[in-house]
Amino acid sequence: MFRHNNDKDGLNIIIVGCGKVGRALVEQLSKEGHYITIIDKNSEKIQNLTNLYDIMGIVGNGASYSVQMEAGIEDADLIISVTDSDELNLLCCTVAKQVGDCSAIARVRTPDYSKEVSYLRDKLGLAMIINPELEAAKETARILYLPTALEVNSFAHGQAELIKIKVPEGNTIDGMTIAHLGRKIAPNILICAVERDGDVTIPAGDYTIQRGDIISFAASRKVAKQFLEDIGFKTNQVGNTMIIGGGKSTYYLAKLLMNMGIEVKIIESNRQKCEELSILLPKAIIINGDGTDEELLKEEGIETAESFVPLTGIDEENVMLTLYARKVSKAKVITKINRMTFKTVLNDLDLGSVIYPRYITSEAIVAYVRAKRASRGSDIETLYHIFDSKAEAIEFRIREESSVTDVCLANLSLKKNLLIAFINRNGKIIIPSGNDCIRVGDTVTIVTTHTGLKDIRDILS
Repeated sequence: MFRHNNDKDGLNIIIVGCGKVGRALVEQLSKEGHYITIIDKNSEKIQNLTNLYDIMGIVGNGASYSVQMEAGIEDADLIISVTDSDELNLLCCTVAKQVGDCSAIARVRTPDYSKEVSYLRDKLGLAMIINPELEAAKETARILYLPTALEVNSFAHGQAELIKIKVPEGNTIDGMTIAHLGRKIAPNILICAVERDGDVTIPAGDYTIQRGDIISFAASRKVAKQFLEDIGFKTNQVGNTMIIGGGKSTYYLAKLLMNMGIEVKIIESNRQKCEELSILLPKAIIINGDGTDEELLKEEGIETAESFVPLTGIDEENVMLTLYARKVSKAKVITKINRMTFKTVLNDLDLGSVIYPRYITSEAIVAYVRAKRASRGSDIETLYHIFDSKAEAIEFRIREESSVTDVCLANLSLKKNLLIAFINRNGKIIIPSGNDCIRVGDTVTIVTTHTGLKDIRDILS
């Protein structure tokens, strides 16, 4: 039943669970040349995926020893369990670790377990435990900390950021070249990518910024805030937020926001959930009511709320709530999309910042898989797909000397459409010039429209 991938570079990967994250993983990992077997109890889901991609499918219980044997666990490099049940995911990985010599990744979402992640990971010998709700909450909190940003990706353990903004009409930098911006306004930031009319460019110094451009710039956290202020963007974090829905995502987000000193109001229709949340989050205001009721929203202050985050389990509801909030208030709005595939339609709607938890999860796993597949010269610490996966931002940790270390960047022949955004040297963030060089021990973040880079040496042409 199990056949090896001819691509000697590809890994044998077993994915248990064909839900949203399972699908996103199959899509990304099969594109990167890995040999994939999926396991799910639902034969229709298996059929759909095996018709779309060149992968193997097995119908059955992923935690069963015989099903794992049939899937080729003895030859597998990695098992990833992303079913809806935390317990089943942990059990799948435990069984796999007993039988095969493979790495194991489990999705674990329940708040009870999230406090014990490092204990579980160490005791069960897992490579990674991922929690999409918690990661989505962290991303949302970063944006509410800097509400004029559309997106905030964090690197170097939060010390450096890649920030996405839309250039408004009449802004200082409208009509300015990137070289001029670097010389006159902000020498210590770097514009890494620009999206104009749906096309993404890694710009050179002579590129002229125009109103309506969506730009992504790299900077240390402190400098980023200063730059936004200098070009006329408000940078103070929001003072309060209204969240619709009382699921796991809401719990994680409310906890993070209250730690930042932001007031939180939650509207949830299920009375029992409201009671649970009021015990877990004693400082939050919890309203038991229908968050899609216009009168209730107005009564609870949507028109004056500084930020608004719909986290119902239903994408369509989240989108409608976002559009409504944009109509009646000036709130910073963040839309969480779980499964919608109509990306082109969504991009035409003015939804503010959009967060896709399944992609956040698959990015963390893809980063791990690429690092596992690469030589040991460098590891991937962080990976983000930006601009709807048209570009990637990757942070490499430099473990040993190679053809890219101790050479002035000006003398490296880098691939086209690739830019070194920043170097983190012992916690100091360097926005590099041609005279800087990469050293062993650094982490280096690059932004590129090429996909699939897995080693720092892949940046050379």
